[in-house]
Amino acid sequence: MSMNLTETDSDRLLAALRAVLADKAIATGAEITERIRVTDAGGPAQGARMVARAWADPTYRALMLADGARAAEALDIPMRGLPPLGVLEDTPGLHHLVVCTLCSCYPRAVLGYPPFWYKSAAYRARAVRDPRGLLAEWGTVLPDTVKLRVVDSTADYRWMVLPLRPAGTEGWDEARLAAIVRDGDMIGVTIPAIAT
Repeated sequence: MSMNLTETDSDRLLAALRAVLADKAIATGAEITERIRVTDAGGPAQGARMVARAWADPTYRALMLADGARAAEALDIPMRGLPPLGVLEDTPGLHHLVVCTLCSCYPRAVLGYPPFWYKSAAYRARAVRDPRGLLAEWGTVLPDTVKLRVVDSTADYRWMVLPLRPAGTEGWDEARLAAIVRDGDMIGVTIPAIAT
């Protein structure tokens, strides 16, 4: 039997769920509203701010690499109640690629909702089986001398990439740096570049 929910039915169902959560002291209405606000505020621009700050401020970079959640909180990105956030630093000899092999675990507070392709079975399989081939399809061709490390994001621990700062960005302010950072750069499928 299929169930067609009208807007009124959905509203009633949501209200009933919120009431049960409150009755069982799992979450208050205010906590649910706050969590929705935090989730909706997440997006690639949040992560790009973190990357730009890390590129510009060595003290912040050290904090970000030691504890991604604390680094996010330092930029007023709420992380309370969320899984820990690890940050993987790319270097000239090491590139990281993030995947969730089971589903779509993603650091939503700092990157927003996962892109459709991140959740696909094809991406998840190829990231593990043929990561260099997958990256090449994104236009990211790494020299053979660069080691590629694939890291699994899980329900217990989320990951993002701190990509290499592009040459030619010396002297840029954080806003200008953040503008060149894309969500793919913080997952590792792409690398930041300056438009020519």
